Amino acid sequence: MINLETTAYALLGGILPALIWLAFWLREDYKNPEPKKLILETFILGMCAVIIVLMLQKWVDIIFPGMTLIAIILWVIIEEIFKFIAAFWGGLRSTEDNEPIDPIIYMITAALGFVALENTLFIIGPLIGKDIVTSVVTGNLRFIGASLLHVVSSGIIGVSLAFSFLKTKKQQIIFGILALILAIIFHSGFNLAIIHWNNSGAMIAFGMVWIGVIFLLLAFEKAKTIARYKR
Repeated sequence: MINLETTAYALLGGILPALIWLAFWLREDYKNPEPKKLILETFILGMCAVIIVLMLQKWVDIIFPGMTLIAIILWVIIEEIFKFIAAFWGGLRSTEDNEPIDPIIYMITAALGFVALENTLFIIGPLIGKDIVTSVVTGNLRFIGASLLHVVSSGIIGVSLAFSFLKTKKQQIIFGILALILAIIFHSGFNLAIIHWNNSGAMIAFGMVWIGVIFLLLAFEKAKTIARYKR
């Protein structure tokens, strides 16, 4: 049975690590930080996206039962699209999205909001069964793996929007669509490696994520060099 104490521990274990990662990435924009209200709204919208995603993924499970390739890719497509929608309704559509680094910040914030609730749901199961060790292990693994996976996959889209910031609206849309496809491929590759290649797949998947983090950090620095532009 889910009680208040169990829920509180699960929320703490899910949200706190996401906030730690968020603080880390926000430091990349310390010179011209985004409004805290918009960051909070984007984070919460990312959390809300999980609820819609889970409902849609259940429909995918009904139509394509089992861990089929189509089902896995559809799960990923749904997640990446709704993380983007959360970022769009959060900060991307605001006037505060006024310099190249901003789209990366908002995409990562939405992704970490998504991670916060998703991790909470993963942790709460073992806690209900009083399996504290499993909850701790699950939380730690997701803190390192799944959290960074969502950050990198959403970051790919954010980087694309950053590098096309000064381009025409049509070019931005093209860049965004291509980046979404790349994010889906990256995310699907991670999931497939974990599901089908066991321990060796996990090592490859985690390696992919950390390489992605390095490229994301480099992209942040590159985005800072793009001329600032007020919309």
